[in-house]
Amino acid sequence: MTNSNFTFLVLGGTGRTGKHFVSIALNAGHKVIALVRNPEKIEVQHSNLKLILGTINDFNSIDELLKGVDFVVSMLGDAQLQKLENVNTEFVKKLIPAMRRQKVKRFLYQAGGFSRPYKKKLPFMFWLLKHTMVRFSGLLGQHRDNEAVIKYLTEEANDIEWMVHRASIISDNASKGTLTRSKTKNSLAPFIDCAMYNYQLIVDESAIHSCDLSYYAK
Repeated sequence: MTNSNFTFLVLGGTGRTGKHFVSIALNAGHKVIALVRNPEKIEVQHSNLKLILGTINDFNSIDELLKGVDFVVSMLGDAQLQKLENVNTEFVKKLIPAMRRQKVKRFLYQAGGFSRPYKKKLPFMFWLLKHTMVRFSGLLGQHRDNEAVIKYLTEEANDIEWMVHRASIISDNASKGTLTRSKTKNSLAPFIDCAMYNYQLIVDESAIHSCDLSYYAK
């Protein structure tokens, strides 16, 4: 992406991965449009950054958001709301038709490492941790929502160049290195490394229609 300037629509730009993604894209010379509930949480100020006040639950002018956009990157997550309903799925079902209307082709959705790929089973240890540690943490709703998004994208949106990053995020520590895409390997990574991985993944044509993990290659 060093030779081209793009416009990113970032959903979840005030989150712990999203804030790093916004800074990475801006520092690389791109434009960023971010839909935000609390603009004060965006610490960076930049002439190429446009903040739009709103949330996915109450924003109706999705077509307006997408005008002039090249890529859509979603790093959304609200554990409390997702306990009750598939809020991300409902939004994605509105987003994809709007992307078609505005001729925006590429969409990256960040899920979690415990979110099951479409019609596939998790490895036993992943399944065990999901139904013990993750359940105890109150995060099963997020993975249920993520899995519904993955199902929708696979069944109804293959005309869109979507990709899913099943991230295993652990902390807001300093970078540990560069993450690599894998169907079977995963590494616990800080938010900044997952943000950089998303930034690189969005232009990787080999990742279109993938639903992979990420790990640190030795």
